[in-house]
Amino acid sequence: MSTVDHAPQTSEAMAIPKQGLPVTIITGFLGSGKTTLLNYILSNQQGLKTAVLVNEFGEIGIDNELVIASDENMVELSNGCVCCTINEDLIEAVYKVLEREQKIDYLVVETTGLADPLPVALTFLGTELRDMTRLDSIVTMVDCENFSLDLFNSQAAQSQITYGDIIVLNKTDLVDEAEVDALEVRLRDLKTGARILRSKKAEVPLPLILSVGLFESDKYAPEDHDHSHDHDHDCAPDCQDPSHDHSHHGHDHHHHDHGHGKKYSSDHLEMDGFTSLSFRSDQPFSIRKFQYFLDNQLTPNIFRAKGILWFNESPKRHIFHLSGKRFSLEDDQWNGEKSNQLVLIGQNLDHDKIREQINHCLSLPSENKGKGFGKG
Repeated sequence: MSTVDHAPQTSEAMAIPKQGLPVTIITGFLGSGKTTLLNYILSNQQGLKTAVLVNEFGEIGIDNELVIASDENMVELSNGCVCCTINEDLIEAVYKVLEREQKIDYLVVETTGLADPLPVALTFLGTELRDMTRLDSIVTMVDCENFSLDLFNSQAAQSQITYGDIIVLNKTDLVDEAEVDALEVRLRDLKTGARILRSKKAEVPLPLILSVGLFESDKYAPEDHDHSHDHDHDCAPDCQDPSHDHSHHGHDHHHHDHGHGKKYSSDHLEMDGFTSLSFRSDQPFSIRKFQYFLDNQLTPNIFRAKGILWFNESPKRHIFHLSGKRFSLEDDQWNGEKSNQLVLIGQNLDHDKIREQINHCLSLPSENKGKGFGKG
């Protein structure tokens, strides 16, 4: 999880009620466009000073490098399933935001694609944060091209719809309008009363998703969490009872030792069968070999992949995204040392086989000769 400040673009600011720092939670399944929406918000806020908290599932934080950020205030926190690991990190990160000298107008929390948003919301409602923040809405992103609760068979995907105040049907340009209509009908059956919007590249009118006051906190009493939500966590007491005693004086917040470090997971991940595979190398890939991997070896149970890639044949930094069967590569400039960083997320993955296949994509020393694209 990372925290990013984004400075105002203009002198006008949106009218913000004064009953605590307003908070928007952005959720949505793997590859739905959460980070794209986040960047759109940061680029179009008309004068707001916004803090951003980003959580990822995997050992490598790719999104940390893809979020529009100022040069300072980028803080690395725990990665993992947000609804298990975020509670401690979230409380500490929000305190850091609130204690800064420069006033913050808005807070946006982006969850991992495998997160249940309810425990995140309960962190704001069931801890001392409820006196300093105001949960404004939960925005759920939906990939119109790939979304299918039947395909994912995921408790997290179901919960993201169930608790979404606003559902954004994203990537409408990739499917027929009739398919979008059918998806909207189904989602309205799943979540009555949700505000449903349509978007291309996560571009939505910000007044429809920010400072909307759609989250009804009285429906989600923290003490009722175990009874109202079938999402039993056997590993992180924070998720079930987030009302911990944190002292807010001099940053002396009480830390809880769960005895599991970053490794603990929640039942919903075990039930869904989701795991992530992280790959990092200081050697370049061969474009031909990596293309073969994508075309012939990538299995359907890999739902999401993202990475910052270095190819032997190119001096550019390449930002890689895969959602379902569709992938993209965008050219960029290197800011530091060249390396390959790749995260794949899916169900019931054969980690050893996939890692062997990715290792085979690395360019051999003999292929590097004469290319002129070494490290650095």
